[in-house]
Amino acid sequence: MLTMTQTKENQTPSLLVAIEPEHAALRNDIRLLGKTLGEVINDCEGKAIYNVVEKLRRAAVKFRREGNAADSAILERQIGQLADREANSVARAFSYFLHLSNIAEDRDQNRRQRQHELHADSPMRGSLQHALDLLKEKGVGSRKILRYLEDACIVPVLTAHPTEVQRKSTLDLHREIARQLAHSGDRLTPSEKQLTEQRLAGLVAALWQTRMLRQQKLTVLDEIDNALTYYTSTFLTAIPRLYQDLSARLRRPGRTVFDVSTAPLPPFLQMGSWIGGDRDGNPNVDASTLEQALLRQSTRALQHYLLEIKDLGTEISISQSLGKASPELLALSQASQDPSPHRLDEPYRRVFIHLYARMAATSLALTGRQLALRPTYDAPPYSDPQAFQHDLQIVADSLNQHHGSLIAALRLSGLLQAVSIFGFHLATLDLRQSSDVHERVLTELFKAAEVRYNGKAVNYSALSEEDRIGLLRQEFQQVRPLVSPWISYSAETEKELAILRAAAACRRKYGEKAIKQVVVSHTETLSDLLEVLVLQQETGLISPAPRHAADKRHAGLMVVPLFETIPDLMRGPEIMAGWLDLPEVAARVRHAQDGIQEVMLGYSDSNKDGGYLTSTWSLYRAERQLVQVFKKRKTRLRLFHGRGGSVARGGGSSFDAILAQPPGTVNGQIRLTEQGEVIQGKYKDAEVGRWHLENFVAATLEASLTPNPSAAQTEDDNMAHFGAALDFMAGVAQQSYRALVYETPGFDDYFFASTPILEIAGLNIGSRPAARKPSQKIEDLRAIPWGFSWAQCRVMLTGWYGVGTALLAYVENGCEHSPDSPAQRLEQLREMARIWPFFRTLLSNMEQVLAKTDLDIARRYAGLVPDKKLRGNIFGRIEQEFALTLEMFKRVAQRELLAEDELLGAALGERFAYIDPLNHLQVELLRRHRSANQRPGRGGDGESRTQRAIHMTINGIAAGLRNSG
Repeated sequence: MLTMTQTKENQTPSLLVAIEPEHAALRNDIRLLGKTLGEVINDCEGKAIYNVVEKLRRAAVKFRREGNAADSAILERQIGQLADREANSVARAFSYFLHLSNIAEDRDQNRRQRQHELHADSPMRGSLQHALDLLKEKGVGSRKILRYLEDACIVPVLTAHPTEVQRKSTLDLHREIARQLAHSGDRLTPSEKQLTEQRLAGLVAALWQTRMLRQQKLTVLDEIDNALTYYTSTFLTAIPRLYQDLSARLRRPGRTVFDVSTAPLPPFLQMGSWIGGDRDGNPNVDASTLEQALLRQSTRALQHYLLEIKDLGTEISISQSLGKASPELLALSQASQDPSPHRLDEPYRRVFIHLYARMAATSLALTGRQLALRPTYDAPPYSDPQAFQHDLQIVADSLNQHHGSLIAALRLSGLLQAVSIFGFHLATLDLRQSSDVHERVLTELFKAAEVRYNGKAVNYSALSEEDRIGLLRQEFQQVRPLVSPWISYSAETEKELAILRAAAACRRKYGEKAIKQVVVSHTETLSDLLEVLVLQQETGLISPAPRHAADKRHAGLMVVPLFETIPDLMRGPEIMAGWLDLPEVAARVRHAQDGIQEVMLGYSDSNKDGGYLTSTWSLYRAERQLVQVFKKRKTRLRLFHGRGGSVARGGGSSFDAILAQPPGTVNGQIRLTEQGEVIQGKYKDAEVGRWHLENFVAATLEASLTPNPSAAQTEDDNMAHFGAALDFMAGVAQQSYRALVYETPGFDDYFFASTPILEIAGLNIGSRPAARKPSQKIEDLRAIPWGFSWAQCRVMLTGWYGVGTALLAYVENGCEHSPDSPAQRLEQLREMARIWPFFRTLLSNMEQVLAKTDLDIARRYAGLVPDKKLRGNIFGRIEQEFALTLEMFKRVAQRELLAEDELLGAALGERFAYIDPLNHLQVELLRRHRSANQRPGRGGDGESRTQRAIHMTINGIAAGLRNSG
């Protein structure tokens, strides 16, 4: 645990942590970072502030150790007495300690994985080797895996949602601190140790004196640049290394170190992004942000290639007198205009100088900037990534043919693989817009063009669904344009047309992989999808029928429905059946989409709509039904999971989540979103990022290739035996959840008063507004800040509310075809928890949320609600449901919280001692801030010290919980 001690008056203060002996390395890292932070606080803020922080820390730790309410009261009283300046420093101190703890834990994760690989008898679960060993036991060999990789599509998609509270400057310092921490250890000389600690102290001092909060709201361009830093730190190097590792593990056993393969694997794992193309609810995204996103992505990829080529030219210094070269390599060398006489007998260097010149010309053509960092000459640019890859392959083949395979494996094979993955576009950028916007645009276009259907002038928004489908199919077959350059349209329509035209231009410039999907939010009907086909045809993305009907170059973007709410998920399979049954769509899927159709499932909105249990069950049922719809139509299903960090939004272990998917839903095709603070938590460290990517690939391999003919039958049996119970419980849970959230008078007022939602909305953490409309209604609030707010006040309502009532109702009352007695029904639930991966994962994820919930702290937030009767009613119901959910979890799971994960339990216990003071401080600051704004003559206090301190507590609590968004 964090302690700040001064054993003697003249000693330097330190932050110390007491952790179990088996975790001594982690303890030492946190001790070093804590000691350094204590020294920095003492030096920068003075002993008085340091002592205030230490006093609060002691009270918080004592309360967590002993559970004495008096200690909690002491903590609350001490915080209430803080002056504004002290409150600011306290918020920063506890927040930064949690930041540093995260750095230490990430390093410890890397260390433990390494130790496991070095000393354990079997590979770690979630690793590539564990997956390959499992597949080998099942009779799946390397050839089958390689064939599988040729058609596989595994894509993490980065999105910019408003829960990432860390500034880029802060994250950059985190990375530097992590690098410096990695240099510390027992094997340093005294002078080396002193230098390491000095550098570490300098970095922590820089962190302390770096502004924690943004002064201006993030723009979309800021979000694009922030995401690109993860490519530099992690993706551009970690992903090719993962490929190379997998390639080496797939080699036949018995080969020597000289038997290396430099041939790239098929690009099965690639990156996706929504940043710059996702305009659903974000008025700041337009054609220019789309163009900028792809321009900046391309710039980052090309800069990486230029650096790699430069280093290859330095490293591969083979002389022709000592190492032979292929005729193709020599011909490429002759094309070089390298003037140096010193390299006349170094053909490989001459080749790389020529490749550098061509890549410099390519960067100028694609970005309008000269990205080369060294002098070069005019050379023809590459027409596409394949042409660049072809030249690199000539070099690799020449080396392989002349005893240079090991040389090629040093850097060249990684670059070859990187080009196959990232191309000139870096990541595939999705477009996303809400279906109601498409409807308004087409309503205007049809009216302006005076289109007629069934002999009548069209008012599209007033048509029945059947007539809409008929009109859209008719329009999709038209060759004549619907949009006229002589007509002026509304700003919304012009904006939508412009972004689709920009998408067509960007695909021509950067390649078809630059933009491949258009996601339709709030898909509720078949016409919502057909609308997007018509709009693509009008903006140059799809060539008008019947010309080029089967030509991929003119086929446009795959239309991806997003089913979000509970009703949408229920309608989803029927909509997809209708979509795939349309002849023109079936032809597109077959010829232009390689027989694959993607469907996106929304976790956030379905949870906000119906609560945790109902959302999770609705998603699962929709997936199973979609499998049957697609199987009947001989079409491959690719599911795109709109997951977030919190359990309520599909968070938790991606590895376990993929393995718990219904049989047939993975099948080598999966995309999932990486959002908010999850991105920095997973990918700011290259090794941690590599591990998460490895988990992703390993889970997909296992789920797709593990032969289990009985899996589908087993799942059918589970559904037959347990499905009715889940149907019943989901209905009860939804009724319980909606009765509280949507049917309780005054609940909106309670939520906005008892959580920091308004302060979160004012925090400059994203370009997207927190609400779809400027109101204080739950219905208009976006699902992400909704869940984030409940996490901040430690209620975590979105991850458990209604489950206890549902479990109890089933045990006590049962449903049709359920066992007869309560005891038998309880035993049935226990059996479900033992043998059914879906239900076991549902309970396991909820268990983590229950462990992070603290209603004693939540009660302080409830105290912010001025209406005592409203406060007592709603918080009383939350307390009652939490107690019931906790009790029913223990009865069904037959264990205490986190009994099967003592490490997580211990880690959370340690963290809570430092999150608790931030929660108490946040409540006090919210009370001061809101009180000040209500005084006569006091306007908004948005720029006050109190407001900044509130935002710092939000930052610290999010860092401490790690997956709250």
